[in-house]
Amino acid sequence: MTLDDLSDGRVVAGVGAGGRGHDARALGRPELSPRDSADRFREFVELADRLLRGVEDDYRGRFYQAVNPASAPGCVQRPRVPFALAASGPRGFALAAEYAQTWVTNGDPRRFGEVPEAEGLALIAAQRRELVRACAAAGRTADLATLVNGSVVGDHPLGSVERFVDFAGACAEAGFTDLVVHYPRPDGPFAADLAVFERIASQALPVVRAM
Repeated sequence: MTLDDLSDGRVVAGVGAGGRGHDARALGRPELSPRDSADRFREFVELADRLLRGVEDDYRGRFYQAVNPASAPGCVQRPRVPFALAASGPRGFALAAEYAQTWVTNGDPRRFGEVPEAEGLALIAAQRRELVRACAAAGRTADLATLVNGSVVGDHPLGSVERFVDFAGACAEAGFTDLVVHYPRPDGPFAADLAVFERIASQALPVVRAM
């Protein structure tokens, strides 16, 4: 709520079930099974939705509990800040269809950043079709935005202006409304030329957002 107020209603809450391996164990707790991780994700989204909308009813889940959770004065955006939910499987798609204003994909969560671009684009297109079916099952039109993490799905989308334009076009053809890329680092998995990124951002190109 505070961030929503400070940004004058321009904040989006991005939420995912969390990674596997080291990311899942970094805080010293045992890694959850995929089923338990999905259960915890649903509880978190359900409770966050209630809290941000000012619902004061008790919530008693397996992972989260809240007793008369008063929250005021409420969000600038109504009924709450929009949710961008990451999902790659049936339960996640159903959750996004129920609560999300934006669906987020990183491609294959089991091979984060390791899938060739052509395969990755085919995968996210298939995921989007599953999302549309989940929306239909929930009685909702597929009116939510769809966002792809280009730095993970694409093959060096910041390699050049032309490379970015080609990749952005492929994402648009697959039905995606939003494309994000990681801010260029001098080295590491998201290494890229800052000058190229700045040229992309300064030209009349499809919207690019940096993480």
